[in-house]
Amino acid sequence: MAYMKKRKIAEELRQLAHEFPVVSIYGPRQSGKTTLAKATFPEKPWVSLEDPDVNALARNDPRAFLNAYPTGAVFDEIQKIPELFSYLQGYVDMDPRAVGKYILTGSHQARLKQGVAQSLAGRTAILTLLPYSIAELREGGEAIPDNVFELIWKGFYPRLHENRIRPSSFYPSYVATYLERDLPALLEVRNRATFLSFLFLLASRTGQILNLAALGAEIGVTAATISAWVSALEESSLVFKLQGWSRNATAQVTKSPKIYFTDTGLAAWLAKIRTPRAAAESALRGGLYENFVLMELRKEALARNIPAEFRFFRSKTGDEVDIVVDLGDRIVPVEVKSSTTFRTDFLHGLDAFRRLVPLAEIAAGAIAFNGHPAAKETNGVMLANPLDEDFATRILGEA
Repeated sequence: MAYMKKRKIAEELRQLAHEFPVVSIYGPRQSGKTTLAKATFPEKPWVSLEDPDVNALARNDPRAFLNAYPTGAVFDEIQKIPELFSYLQGYVDMDPRAVGKYILTGSHQARLKQGVAQSLAGRTAILTLLPYSIAELREGGEAIPDNVFELIWKGFYPRLHENRIRPSSFYPSYVATYLERDLPALLEVRNRATFLSFLFLLASRTGQILNLAALGAEIGVTAATISAWVSALEESSLVFKLQGWSRNATAQVTKSPKIYFTDTGLAAWLAKIRTPRAAAESALRGGLYENFVLMELRKEALARNIPAEFRFFRSKTGDEVDIVVDLGDRIVPVEVKSSTTFRTDFLHGLDAFRRLVPLAEIAAGAIAFNGHPAAKETNGVMLANPLDEDFATRILGEA
């Protein structure tokens, strides 16, 4: 059963298809790229380049392959045949007025980006599709539980919500077919047990500074190996590195990023958290909650094609802001707390950040916490629960 919930990014996808001859959709496996493309362009033939026969034809005779789709098509997992990009360039350039002819999807960003940069630069728009957002679940008629850790633990992959697959069934399959098989093969991992230990340790550090040397020491590999493994996860859209924010060198404390997962359910599963209660009571509670808030904001920005940069702030005196959203015309600092009770000391990091940035460039900021704020703001700072319907739009701005 294919998922039926409306994706917020579909409107942007349709618009870009009226402006560019090619639209490329990135995203992790199982995030719904194929179904989004099929639903948005039902008139286009869908072609999976993971099919052995299709793959062989596209690889051995790319012209014959493309000639079979004179009006265009949806090419799924196109990074499997990187040589197709240069041929696509020729076909696009033969009809420069054509728009929305080819829709490309892929789960490996590096290969897609390389093909786009070398052959399709200026000819394709790029979108990134992540798993469901709270807004999409709600609009699709799904009841949102009061306990956010039920959702954080379950995760947001479409099949979990549409096919009613239990996390205990979905994640072992996801890990076995991709994280244990495909990624290690791509990286030529010699000891898969070591790689699985790495995944557990990385997930257990969700929301923390990424220390490559420390991770490597724990499992007996080099920092360079850990860096390569993290990069592979990042290029597969499974993890997201949040870089530190600094206006200048004096404000910068660390060049190391924080690590987050694209989906909190996958992070929880890899960290061996097996129930919502365990997620709420574990030492990873705060990291998972931060992960959830960050991804909700990223999903909204990606769906509306908002050019937002996400960072975190840490001063030399120890003041922190969990998420700094740079929207170009303004900067929005967001402090994230998994507590259900608001406390005034939540404001300390925001106050420190605002002292460093001219007031004309910065919004008052927001506190995202797990309670139900009695007021919309305090001292000019927005108070919000990420489960609120208008949470992301209040922070990123209305469309």
